[in-house]
Order: sequence, then C-alpha cells, then structure tokens
Amino acid sequence: MSGAEPVFFNPLEAGYIEDPWPHLAELRAHDPVHHLLTGQWGLFRYDDTFTLLRDPTLSVDDENLDMERLERAALLEDVDLDDRNRSILNIDPPDHTRLRRLVSKAFTPRTIEALRPMIQHMVDEMLEQMAVEGDTDVVERLAFPLPFDVISEMLGMPEADKNLIRDWSGAIVKMIDPVVSEAEVAAALDADEKMGAHLATVIEWKADNPGDDLLTALIDAEDDGDTMTARELRDQVSLLFIAGHETTVNLIGTGIRELLRHPDQLELVRGHGMPPTGIDELLRWVSPVQMTRRVATADLVFGGIDIPKGALVLASLASANRDPDFWGSTAETFDLTRANAGQHLSFGSGIHYCLGASLAKLEAEVAIESFVTRFGQVDIVGEPRWNGRINLRGLDELIVRTR
Repeated sequence: MSGAEPVFFNPLEAGYIEDPWPHLAELRAHDPVHHLLTGQWGLFRYDDTFTLLRDPTLSVDDENLDMERLERAALLEDVDLDDRNRSILNIDPPDHTRLRRLVSKAFTPRTIEALRPMIQHMVDEMLEQMAVEGDTDVVERLAFPLPFDVISEMLGMPEADKNLIRDWSGAIVKMIDPVVSEAEVAAALDADEKMGAHLATVIEWKADNPGDDLLTALIDAEDDGDTMTARELRDQVSLLFIAGHETTVNLIGTGIRELLRHPDQLELVRGHGMPPTGIDELLRWVSPVQMTRRVATADLVFGGIDIPKGALVLASLASANRDPDFWGSTAETFDLTRANAGQHLSFGSGIHYCLGASLAKLEAEVAIESFVTRFGQVDIVGEPRWNGRINLRGLDELIVRTR
C-alpha cells in the first residue's frame, strides 16, 4: 500500500473477529498512534503500550473523560456516572490502592496454588464426560464451566443459573468494546442491574451464613480498621465473578484451538507437559483481552503525535503482543518455549495489572495440559463459532472429536 493511503481501525470489517492480526499489523506499521473515527486514540506498538500502562498518573475513571471528544458519548447520556461501577478496574488511587489492598488479601500465591487439587479434580470430571460423548463442545464442557465453577467455589456462592449469569456477563462486557450500539448499551445496563441485584442477595445471604471462602473473607476484609462499603463489596464481587471467568474462558478455548492448529506444539505438550513459559506464550499469542484503556489526565505525546487531556486512549494489547520491534523476527511464530514470553501484556501492567493473573494461568495450565494428554487424537469438527466481541475475543463453540 502507498504510504499516503489512510488506514483506519475498523473492527467491524468482515473477518476481523476471526483474524484481527493482519489488521493490527497494518495499523502498527502505518499509523501506530491512531485517532479512531469514534474519537478515541489507539496505541499499537509494544513500547508505547507499555509506557502508557506503566504511567501511574493516568486515569481509568470515566469522570475524567472529555465526553465531547467521543462519538459514543450520545449513547451514554442516560448513564448516571454517580452510579457507575466502582470496582478496582474503574477507579484511581487512592481508592484503587485501598480496595486493591483489601481484595488482594485473598489472592496470595499460596492461596492460589492451594486450589490446584480442586481444579484438577474438576477438570478430570469434565474430561471424563467429554470422553463418552465423542463429538463434544470444548467451550460448553470445559472452557466455560471450569472458571465459572472455580470462582463460584472460591466465593462460596450458592447454586445459580450458569447460563443466565453467562448471558448477563456477556452483555456487560460488550461495554468495553470500542464500538457499541444503542441496543448493546441498553442490554448492558439491564444486565448490570440484574447482576447487581443477584449479587446483593448473595452477599446478604453470605453475611448471615459465613464460611471458609473468598466472599466471607471480602465481607470481613479489614486493613487498619478500613472495610469495604456495601456498594464497593458488590462491585468487587461483580468484577471477580465476571473477570474471573470471561477472560479465562477465552484463554482455554482459543488456547486449545491453537494447539490443535499447531501439531508440533501439541506434541510438545503431549510428550513433555506444558513448558514453564507455555501459558504465557498462549497469552501472548491469543490475547484474550485485546485492548485496555486509560484516560489522559494531561496532554500526552506518543511518536510525535499530541493526544489531548481528557482523551480516551486504547492500548492494543493484542498488537503489542505481536510487535516485531519487541519480539523480533519470531513475533508471528507460536513457540511455547519462548524464553521471554512472560513479557506479554495480556494482563496489563503497572498498578492495574490483573489481580487474578495467577488464577487464570493455573486454570488454563491444568485444563489445557490435561485435555491434551487425556486424548491421543483430537480433530476439530466444522468451523468454530466466535463470540463476536471485539475486546474479550473468544469462542462460543469449538466442536471436537476425541478418541
């Protein structure tokens, strides 16, 4: 293409969801500091993305947005900003520091590793059921129920309608896509209200029925006399419940698909187990979270381009994870033994680094390695069905034949 020809970030173009990488590579090469047609700014290089994420002065709070710069602002005019979600994903220090300190008490490395036997037992039961089915859906039978059941068990949640919560969660996370419709905004607000009411009931029940679980620990969490308000508690639980399974579903589902598409890597796991860097390479390769955001609290400059204060800046984690200027000539090679795979940005970086990263990696490691070693022959049946999400990209269905 000619250097004078403009390029535009267009995640709605045909084929983008199935294969976004060529589109991201074009932007990275020709317009890496990109002003989107929707008013946001996008960063597509590793170094720029890393710099943005590591800057503690930037905001994640919509209150700091210059809404006049956003095309989607009209869609959000009926949203009460005073009633917006106050999870640690959406707030700045000092509130972020305070709440993260309280929530992180339940996510120590020792606590997460202690979950391994439970996770392995769950996976073994799921794989046993898949073995008797012949043709089976990896997403329905493994990728979705595992993280859902793990976070439910951790929280000590009572039995709930998985599909209903899955529908609510799917509608809510559409709001983090860079392009949303009026109908999607309405559906997200409705789902958020229903999810909030459900969780408020659960929290009230748990307060009367405490146990040795994460939800009880969050209710009782205290730091120098500081505890969470009822609203803060509900929003943190909502984040854990949604983030605790949405992204891991995508990692497990797309991770298994990529191994089946790369026989050399599949046989590596089958013969020697998952390499120490294997899950990090899967995270780099599939990028379950394709982008994250920051609000400019002052004028910024990237690559000689001015980004004004109040702008919403989207950092393309997926593009950064394939940037040859950082990863070298093997950026487009899937290699589970990649020495520096842990430098991927799929969990973000800086003060908002994903709190559940260790849990997601543990679940994916146990699920994927067990699946690969349990079945000596696996074939994909038909075409996989994608979930249609721009940001939390993943599979809704992956039918495989096992034997």
